[in-house]
Amino acid sequence: MSVYVVTGVSRGIGFEFLKQLSDDSNGLVIGLVRDKAATEKKVAAELGGRSNDHILEADLTKYASLKSAAGETAKIVGDRGIDYLIASGAYVPSFDAFEAIGTFADKPDELEAVTTQLMQTNVTGNIHLFHLFLPLVLKGKTKKVIAITTGLADVDSTNLMRVETSSLYAASKAALNMVVAKFNAQYKKDGVLFLGISPGVVEVGQYANITPEQGQSLMKFMGTVATYAPDFKGPSSPEDAVRQVKATWEKATIDSGFGGAFVSHHGDKNWI
Repeated sequence: MSVYVVTGVSRGIGFEFLKQLSDDSNGLVIGLVRDKAATEKKVAAELGGRSNDHILEADLTKYASLKSAAGETAKIVGDRGIDYLIASGAYVPSFDAFEAIGTFADKPDELEAVTTQLMQTNVTGNIHLFHLFLPLVLKGKTKKVIAITTGLADVDSTNLMRVETSSLYAASKAALNMVVAKFNAQYKKDGVLFLGISPGVVEVGQYANITPEQGQSLMKFMGTVATYAPDFKGPSSPEDAVRQVKATWEKATIDSGFGGAFVSHHGDKNWI
């Protein structure tokens, strides 16, 4: 029986992780969210009664809540520890989603506020998460820590495809990728696999209610993607994305060179 801890399970890819991982009644899944009551209500409505999942309150921007959740998790799993720690939760701002970085020159205050929240949530928050849950990972059998990242953080593809949007978000994920590499450098000797995986282009509702101008920016991006990936049929569903990410982390090992790596859902540098 595998034991999973997943952050950000209230919606999107995080919720799909909770769903697919708890489909196996032999597994135990602990989901961390900011709003426990709302998520439990959603789980009950959409997944029914499942005795193998637990929802705990935790906020990546609040160390005390993460520490409390780690303590509660330890009580639930006991000496088994946890096999997989999935860092899926993230702050994804709309501020930079459809505009190039140069357009923020006259918005210094908003830029600083968004960047601060991105670093606090996507970088520092995950460092705290890794620190607090690592003792439980070390007790587990599988010992895998997976950070959900983005191909937008890849420097080579950004330059090749001239991707102008999501600059601040991409920078925070690039920083997270380095954090993953540094944890690998320290804990590889203990048999812990730290790995960053991008799920690709996924439809999780982020394109709803966008303005006509934002729609034009989106179409430009999708057109660029199609130019470099002719087989691209559009964003994948959360179901397909999670299945691919799971397949990648299952085959990934330290010995096969995945320790501290940053890869796509395909297990390579094909981000589409």
